[in-house]
Amino acid sequence: MDEGSGDAELVEACRAGDPDAFGILVRRHQKAMLNLAYRMVGNYEEACEVAQDAFVAAHRGLPLFRSEARFTTWLTAITLNLARNRIAQLASRRRREACSLDAPIPTARGDVFPDPPSGAPSALDNLEARALKAQVEACVGELPVDFREVLILRDLQDRSYQEIGTALELKEGTVKSRLARAREAVKACLQRALGAP
Repeated sequence: MDEGSGDAELVEACRAGDPDAFGILVRRHQKAMLNLAYRMVGNYEEACEVAQDAFVAAHRGLPLFRSEARFTTWLTAITLNLARNRIAQLASRRRREACSLDAPIPTARGDVFPDPPSGAPSALDNLEARALKAQVEACVGELPVDFREVLILRDLQDRSYQEIGTALELKEGTVKSRLARAREAVKACLQRALGAP
């Protein structure tokens, strides 16, 4: 098997025992799955774990994979399920952990220490752009998981409505409805945060 083979051919080669075929699938899709996991979970290390677990689960589940679905759609569904589980695990862990006043404060852009060292000031435009991006990420992070996953898949990963519906086992109308409601929620969140009318 070579890098130019299609996903369906590679899946069949994996099933036939070709050890290199799955490696090609991993290389082909790892960036997209890591990006999806990061957008869902919001933490790079956790996203790496989710993406790795997704490929392990896909490899183990290849005998059960129904070829009428695209491999990427199936892999996306696995990644989303694992991301949902990881979000729930992290929320549970945070509720049980004691908090120190000296501990770093987790944010969407990484950990911030309570008394950060001063540095040279950045240009005003860069600060405003970063602040807006962080606020957008925070607003997306506040969405319910079912809205967040549709928004990420459509607006950040440019997936089709049909592919999103297949991955999430939803009708296309439901995908569009959730997407519209997610966009409205992000817009309202940004208006509140930025003090816009």
